[in-house]
Amino acid sequence: MKKLILIPLLLLAVTAHASPASDAALDSYRKQGAEAFDAAAGKQLWNRPNPTQEDGSKRSCTDCHGSNLSLPGKHLRTGKHIEPMNPSVTPSRLADEKKIEKWFKRNCKWTFGRECTPQEKGHLILFIQQQNS
Repeated sequence: MKKLILIPLLLLAVTAHASPASDAALDSYRKQGAEAFDAAAGKQLWNRPNPTQEDGSKRSCTDCHGSNLSLPGKHLRTGKHIEPMNPSVTPSRLADEKKIEKWFKRNCKWTFGRECTPQEKGHLILFIQQQNS
């Protein structure tokens, strides 16, 4: 009986931080050919150092946002404060589809040296959604 109660609660916890905007973004990525999204793949993308600089130096999402998405970050170059990425800490995260796309475009170019694919964006959104405070 406990297992029957636990499974719906776990499913609820996984989707607790989904928003209409992030759900719409995920649907858009699927329409662009992306397949099933995976938070573990998003975590790997988040932490992976990417050679994007002419001098061969590498960047990862953690350079500015950190590995604990419940804490604020700081832009690597400008030092500008960045609100936590965790939607339960910063409810405006993933709440506007246009902002999601704007920041993916800017940050993927900065971090990966290119735009992210729809598949990568979906993985990253799922990873961010599943963060707990």
